[in-house]
Amino acid sequence: IDAGQLLGVIPMTRFRPCIDLHAGVVKQIVGSTLSDDPDRPPVENFVAKRSPAEFAALYAQAQLEGGHVIMLGPGNEASALAALAAYPGGLQIGGGINPQNATRYLDAGASHVIVTSYVFRDGRLDEERLAEMVKA
Repeated sequence: IDAGQLLGVIPMTRFRPCIDLHAGVVKQIVGSTLSDDPDRPPVENFVAKRSPAEFAALYAQAQLEGGHVIMLGPGNEASALAALAAYPGGLQIGGGINPQNATRYLDAGASHVIVTSYVFRDGRLDEERLAEMVKA
């Protein structure tokens, strides 16, 4: 797919691009198979040959807005930063975002940070953690 093909889709649909990263690579993973257990690797539906930065540049060229980069586990920071640099202000970022690193990703070009995992614990909003994110 090139940017021209994506541009042809935009008038008919609302497309929100997503770059899911696992071990620094763009992947589509069967959600329930992702775990912290190193002896149980996730089931992968798709593993991209293109880099996260290439996808981000494609989305920028096609002027796709509201997309996001999601870091699924450790080892994704460099790839995420490369994607943000390729489309500054055009992508949100999530996955492991907390008060200590949120500013780093915003300064690197993220339009927003996604903090769901940090501010929700045991299925409930943790207002203290939310306040920490607001201060950061």
